[in-house]
Amino acid sequence: MESRLLTIFLVALSFSPFVQSLVRHYKFSVILKNTTKLCSTKSFVTVNGQCPGPTLYAREDDTVLVRVTNHVKYNITIHWHGIKQLRSGWSDGPAYVTQCPIQPGQSFLYNFTITGQRGTLLWHAHITWLRATVYGAIVILPKRGISYPFPKPDKEKIIILGEWWKSDVEAVLNQAESSGLPPNISDAHTINGHTGPLPGCNSRGYTLHVESGKTYLLRIINAALNDELFFKIAGHKLTVVEADASYVKPFETDTIFMSPGQTTNVLLSADQGVGKYLIAVTPFMDAPIGFDNVTSIATLRYKTTPPYPTTTLTTIPALNATPITTHFIDSLRSLNTKEYPARVPLTVDHSLFFAITVGLNPCDTCLTGSRLVSAINNITFLLPTTSLLEAHYYNVRGVFTDDFPAYPPIVFNYTGTQPVNIQTNNGTRLYRLNFNSTVEIILQGTAMIAPENHPFHLHGYNFFVVGQGLGNFDPEKDPLTFNLVDPVERNTIGVPNGGWAAIRFRADNPGVWFLHCHLEVHTTWGLKMAFIVDNGNDPGESSFPPPNDLPKC
Repeated sequence: MESRLLTIFLVALSFSPFVQSLVRHYKFSVILKNTTKLCSTKSFVTVNGQCPGPTLYAREDDTVLVRVTNHVKYNITIHWHGIKQLRSGWSDGPAYVTQCPIQPGQSFLYNFTITGQRGTLLWHAHITWLRATVYGAIVILPKRGISYPFPKPDKEKIIILGEWWKSDVEAVLNQAESSGLPPNISDAHTINGHTGPLPGCNSRGYTLHVESGKTYLLRIINAALNDELFFKIAGHKLTVVEADASYVKPFETDTIFMSPGQTTNVLLSADQGVGKYLIAVTPFMDAPIGFDNVTSIATLRYKTTPPYPTTTLTTIPALNATPITTHFIDSLRSLNTKEYPARVPLTVDHSLFFAITVGLNPCDTCLTGSRLVSAINNITFLLPTTSLLEAHYYNVRGVFTDDFPAYPPIVFNYTGTQPVNIQTNNGTRLYRLNFNSTVEIILQGTAMIAPENHPFHLHGYNFFVVGQGLGNFDPEKDPLTFNLVDPVERNTIGVPNGGWAAIRFRADNPGVWFLHCHLEVHTTWGLKMAFIVDNGNDPGESSFPPPNDLPKC
């Protein structure tokens, strides 16, 4: 009887207005599903048979438990993209960085608390290319009693953008790795899993239903593997209020631009005439390389719209519309209020300069005798066969070294004439940071082989984008233009083609944290590295011990 009363009390307490945080439980079953898109049927990996997968809902300060069970033949991990994972790096998800993969027939309980975050993020597989279909939204609501710092919307909608291959994505990856050449591009872009009508195949597209006079918060996520994307709704303006789960100063635009892994929240006012309006998702590419240039189409439809209406169209951005991307990125500024301050590090303990390159390394088994690779400071990063975090935690020798170079081995005209030797060095080399030290990284694009935009994602942290520019970073002049007052706070930043980006963060989260290009093709080629952040002196400044069910390699 007492046990039953206790259960009733705990249930009642969980709905009490005095309870500020909850423990939220989710079950993710990784299974295969057959589907037909683009008039072609294939079997692919999903979570719970859905693509996009289930949305993870929580509030700031909630603890989230996700039991992931692997029912497919592939190893799997899940990354909670943008969740800071304070002291809980074991649940971050990148394979062979913070955990060994969940093997077929096995399961793992991801356990993390959402601290100091609210907004829209995403989760996705973080091993090989499985995130092509294994992804979904994370919606973090403010604490109870705390309102949005913008007008309350009438309704909220999630819009996830992705890519779709008719072929098996793992086969696409394997072919590319065996040949040493770039992988085949995707066949279409998707909006909430729908490709929309395309030439030769009249597929049903996604419809966003709205009511006249209402305001909608659109939580937009770019879950594509390799494509940066524009998002536009005919006849409607969008007010940007958040980027990567960080509030921004609101601004109005008709075109959203996002790199893979980025999220943007916008307010949409349903203030146009009743009817049907085109939604267009188009790629951005300002480099002469192969990419999926197919436009994905959806529609916004007002309630009471009569059958078979004429669709109001819109002009789409040019594929190389750099001025639009630049204007959008430059418009993003942190809210920087008393409630939501921008705590930008004003001094720097570690000043790093990372040159981003694409190279060619010898490959006896490849078609041309060489393999395309990518590198940071001429290091093509190799993942180990065990977990870097475990090796660090247990002080296992021989898995990695902590001598990742802070600067390129040679100085050259990064965006001009390139060196003759474009071979890189392989290595599992990490960079060590003292707890609570401040870090500045200059991410410098180069013109080596294939210059293009590079969206870089840092695990375990948000960072402030204090500066961006074209050409070579000037260490004397460019810092004078840094925004140290209200720079946008993000977890993923697009380094412009032929340019640079400067980010700053405070290393106050112990563990091993991945930094990598979020174009999956470049991550595969080795465009990645990791930081070791040592424990602090206080008990609350150390990583939690590993969970008992941590997967084994």
